[in-house]
Amino acid sequence: MIHNIYNYFFTRATIAKPLASSGTTTARNYSTNNPVVPPKTLHKFHPRLQSIIQQLDGIAPRFPLNKGDIDIITHPEVFYECLKEKIKGAQKRVFLSSLYIGKAQTELASTIEEALSSNDQLKVHILTDCLRGTRESPHKPLSASMLVKLVEKFGKHRVDIRMYHTPHLHGLTKSLAPRRINEGWGLQHMKLYGFDDEIILSGANLSQDYFTDRQDRYYLFKNKPLTDYYFNIQKAVSLISYQLVGASDHMKKTLKLDFRLDWPSANKSCEPHLNIQRFLIDLSYLLEPLLKQQDLGTFEEYDDTHEFDTLVYPISQFTPLMNPQRDHSTEKPAILRILLYLDSPKIKWWFTAGYFNMHPEIQERLLNGAAEGKVITASPLANSFYKSTGVSYYLPEAYLLLAKNFLDSVNAIGKQSLIKVYEWKNGVVNTPGGWSYHAKGLWVTVPDENEPSISVIGSSNYTKRAYLLDLETNAIVVTKDPELKKAMKGEIDNIMEHALQLNAEDFTEEKGRKLSSGVKWAVKLVGDKL
Repeated sequence: MIHNIYNYFFTRATIAKPLASSGTTTARNYSTNNPVVPPKTLHKFHPRLQSIIQQLDGIAPRFPLNKGDIDIITHPEVFYECLKEKIKGAQKRVFLSSLYIGKAQTELASTIEEALSSNDQLKVHILTDCLRGTRESPHKPLSASMLVKLVEKFGKHRVDIRMYHTPHLHGLTKSLAPRRINEGWGLQHMKLYGFDDEIILSGANLSQDYFTDRQDRYYLFKNKPLTDYYFNIQKAVSLISYQLVGASDHMKKTLKLDFRLDWPSANKSCEPHLNIQRFLIDLSYLLEPLLKQQDLGTFEEYDDTHEFDTLVYPISQFTPLMNPQRDHSTEKPAILRILLYLDSPKIKWWFTAGYFNMHPEIQERLLNGAAEGKVITASPLANSFYKSTGVSYYLPEAYLLLAKNFLDSVNAIGKQSLIKVYEWKNGVVNTPGGWSYHAKGLWVTVPDENEPSISVIGSSNYTKRAYLLDLETNAIVVTKDPELKKAMKGEIDNIMEHALQLNAEDFTEEKGRKLSSGVKWAVKLVGDKL
């Protein structure tokens, strides 16, 4: 009965599903205003990269970078120290997009307060998810209560804190859906950490475990046009999100809340629950030019016809904000284009996701390619939900089942010598010295090389959920810089230090990987939401 109710609400959610499932082709527009790269510059890249560059040029905006413009961080403590250092040193702006900011992150809040106090010109922009950020109100402490103090002290003209609420959860459904599962209708999942003219792209949220003992990925880009682009992405989503402001005395007394969520008149559409169709139309007009960088007036400052050794393509997935007949999201098509080039056994690739539930189209291209690949996923003992309470207790086993299904597919087509699956574990999560695993990404080499020339970094887990429900933003890095390629391989090597290969015979009760029939049924029922 519970499963039926759960399925009823999830499947009735007005998610913008691709029309291909009903036999109708979804219209897509891949045009951009990327200027043509001069042949003499393009030919300095490997021929395989030249083809990929030409493909990506039709999908996403392009930003040229040079040696030293990208730093790769491999350790969470280094990420946290860098984050604080950059906030303290910012002169004009700090902008942070995250699923949530941990309610215990008083040191991070103090760092922001210190930066604002020492520089009257500094402005701070924060974007989080509304459902996650208010889930425990009013009974437990919230990050919103911590952050609203910054608004009250410095004013909303200097501290603009926004909370995105999915347009597809409202009315009776929202009233009846338990808070622990209402995130199944969609989240703000982007991770953007910008400071003046630099930005960190990551999969990490802003809470204690991501700063200490949760393995993730972090790229620091030192480039103003690219940073401006991602700032505009955050601003666009902020302009269709609620603004965090202080509560009235009456609210504090009667509702025990010290904050409220306001829909500013300057927002780019009405509140979504008032008119969902109008909201989606407005958002398509707002986001399409940004995703494609089609505003020539803005684009002229991004003159990238000079010499460079690295190209960065920002890609985003905003499907829940798009008209289903005209989805301008760029992440999924860009990833699928890259995977078309896995046609040689001389190419190597690595794919990782802490929450492993690979999108079927991505899985199909990896399995059908001729390249040598490694898939890395989290051991149940490195899953952040390990031994959690309630329904989430079963999530580590569910992700293990999905990894087994992928491994079975590899074996079924006889590619077990070409594609291998690894399980990441460093101690046992939530015990002394134990780490969790949250890294996600893709790396690809050119033929006859061991170091990747392509890396994808960002928030996406490459799942059906990521491409239907959540807001994601990422970057594709294409490089011929030997030092950056070496650093990207070092990032992979760091991950592989704690990865052990999985084989079909490992899924037994004796080896701690027995899969229950209940979890198998649950994955069939709600697997798209994982």
